[in-house]
Amino acid sequence: MSLDHRLSPEHEELRRTVEAFAHDVVAPKIGDYYERHEFPYEIVREMGRMGLFGLPFPEEYGGMGGDYLALCLALEELARVDSSVAITLEAGVSLGAMPVFRFGTEEQKREWLPRLCSGEVLGAFGLTEPECGSDAGGTRTTAVRDGDEWVINGTKCFITNSGTDITGLVTVTAVTGRKDDGSPLISSIIVPSGTPGFTVAAPYSKVGWNASDTRELSFADVRVPAANLLGEEGRGYAQFLRILDEGRIAISALATGLAQGCVDESVSYASTRMAFGRPIGANQAIQFKLADMEMRAHTARVGWRDAASRLLAGEPFKKQAAIAKLYSSESAVTNAREATQIHGGYGFMNEYPVARMWRDSKILEIGEGTSEVQRMLIARELGVGSL
Repeated sequence: MSLDHRLSPEHEELRRTVEAFAHDVVAPKIGDYYERHEFPYEIVREMGRMGLFGLPFPEEYGGMGGDYLALCLALEELARVDSSVAITLEAGVSLGAMPVFRFGTEEQKREWLPRLCSGEVLGAFGLTEPECGSDAGGTRTTAVRDGDEWVINGTKCFITNSGTDITGLVTVTAVTGRKDDGSPLISSIIVPSGTPGFTVAAPYSKVGWNASDTRELSFADVRVPAANLLGEEGRGYAQFLRILDEGRIAISALATGLAQGCVDESVSYASTRMAFGRPIGANQAIQFKLADMEMRAHTARVGWRDAASRLLAGEPFKKQAAIAKLYSSESAVTNAREATQIHGGYGFMNEYPVARMWRDSKILEIGEGTSEVQRMLIARELGVGSL
């Protein structure tokens, strides 16, 4: 496999387009949304008109006919400016629309994908539960077949894009039976927004990602048609493992964007902030911090692009995705801390982007598989995980 991760002209054009959008449209507005803890509908609509939600999907379903690399390039450029906007796109595509595309029937694809690809509606993925985070196999939400319907009961938490005014569906994992050894059969079921018994709680009060939508969901005798089953019954666990493997590449691209954004802001600040009669960037201590920050961002980028290239080539990529997600998320946290230090007191003020980046970075070591889970996956791929 080639390790040349230079972009094609088409991918580079996309990257530049999203870069310009992030700086010209997102950057001037997102701070106010963030401080108000308000979902940026106006920005999301523009992203939809640009086709960003349809990047990796075929044109026959309303997509742009691109690939997963295109999506990740967009995520990195958005996250260089703001992570709330980036995670809205990431979750809307890789967690909202991708399960329908990967596992849905032709009828389900025709019904949902055109609207998801246009950004007219957002999709969400209901996996995590209050007592079931990293241990997704411990799902307690149940779905019982009653004639031509599924009856769903349970609770999901920390679900992105689940309660906006344009949320159209949540794909829910639920126990639909038991294997011979007593272990659960987990299936995925599409639940349209507004279904009776499906309740969306108020938005969480979060440390970061304050302009994204994250909520708890509850299901009380929620009835949906049997045809809303996504893929085969009992294959939900395998489905979400595949979705999370792909999603880790996307989160890695997002984390890389945040890490690079910290470099961008710090280089600019260090070049203009005067102390003791000269720019602070003239001090070797600051130069070394910036060099290390750039090194981390560059290495993180190589990591996610390597994993993405393996995915696109149809090669195994689980280990590379875990490595990329682990390294890039920890790099984002470190770069955010260093950027705040370089900015001094101003780095603690919310009017500066690095303060937002600092608040946004920590969740990257937790969401879509904690750093501990990534290390477990890497060890398992090395053949020592079960020793």
